[in-house]
Amino acid sequence: MLTAFARAFRTPDLRKKLLFTLAIIVIYRLGTHIPIPGVDYTSVQRCVDEASGNQGLFGLVNMFSGGALLQITIFALGIMPYITASIILQLLTVVIPRLEALKKEGQAGTAKITQYTRYLTVALAILQGTGLVATARSGALFSGCTVASSIVPDQAIFTTITMVICMTAGTAMVMWLGELITDRGIGNGMSILMFISIAATFPSALWAIKKQGTLAGGWIEFGTVILVGLVMVGLVVFVEQAQRRIPVQYAKRMIGRRSYGGTSTYIPLKVNQAGVIPVIFASSLLYIPALVAQFSSGTSSWKTWIETNLTKGDHPIYISMYFLLIVFFAFFYVAISFNPEEVADNMKKYGGFIPGIRAGRPTAEYLSYVLNRITWPGSLYLGLIALVPTMALVGFGASQNFPFGGTSILIIVGVGLETVKQIESQLQQRNYEGFLR
Repeated sequence: MLTAFARAFRTPDLRKKLLFTLAIIVIYRLGTHIPIPGVDYTSVQRCVDEASGNQGLFGLVNMFSGGALLQITIFALGIMPYITASIILQLLTVVIPRLEALKKEGQAGTAKITQYTRYLTVALAILQGTGLVATARSGALFSGCTVASSIVPDQAIFTTITMVICMTAGTAMVMWLGELITDRGIGNGMSILMFISIAATFPSALWAIKKQGTLAGGWIEFGTVILVGLVMVGLVVFVEQAQRRIPVQYAKRMIGRRSYGGTSTYIPLKVNQAGVIPVIFASSLLYIPALVAQFSSGTSSWKTWIETNLTKGDHPIYISMYFLLIVFFAFFYVAISFNPEEVADNMKKYGGFIPGIRAGRPTAEYLSYVLNRITWPGSLYLGLIALVPTMALVGFGASQNFPFGGTSILIIVGVGLETVKQIESQLQQRNYEGFLR
């Protein structure tokens, strides 16, 4: 990986792209430290220090924003509205025929869906910004802080609208910065900004573990966490690269005097076909009951049960529901993102077949069988990786936002591998000397 980056910096046009990407990253990180108008920055910093290592319900969103959410900055919402909008439209593509038709139109249809994603991102940013401002005004953003209610001293309607507009504009700017990286930089811009947001929280999380440690001044715990992280990265890289290759043979056809087909290829089915989406879905779904209980008044039995069983990451019921939801969403996402019938029809249309399997319905049934078989280990792997923060909570006394947690490791490794592949492919396109020898 380091060799690929070194070679890229020696190539003039790739060096410009890398430097442009780094410049956008610097701008993005600066925006995560600029507070929005109407916020008492001193009170926010005091509450952040008091809530260090115990970010509760907002830990996941705070991680995706690079720590900007709890700082209540202009980039507080980060990339989460865009991720949510993309997932929603991807799910609606299966349900709404109009979106499915746009997806099949190629580049023009994809551009239209991207435009819809932008509109939905702005709408979600307004909704989430309003919720965040209301939460900050009520003092629920930092439930254990003594000055939580004075974070927003001026609670006039004009101040509230200004804060929501600033957050929405910040989200739109983040989306624009991501698209700039995609067009003029290296890799997928949204993925890289997500990568930077998560990586930015690593140093403080690791240092917090060191300060909480008791063995040799905390260095034993610190070294153990680093070692566990390296092992997890190796495991995730191994599984993310694993795939089941289904051979496909195309029959030879004669059109006029020319011969077409007769080639062999394969369909790559990844073990983790769903990526990190099931973990995000499961985390978000488990946050909903706790969020409802936090904003509800009174001491009803259902609220007590939720606060007892669904807000503590080391509770057996929470662990079981989290694991089962990840497995369910892994199968659900694979089912809507990969259509065996469509793949079988396309193969039959172009004269392709799997050796030993008849074209048409038997091919679709075979693909469904193989997909279900490899999704089981993929979903169990996702569930086990996602439970690492829980084991850290018990073993090291770390927070639920353990630096090498499932979501963060999956995203960082996935984005890193994809970016390196893009750099290597662009280097290969520019290195014609090896092909001419």
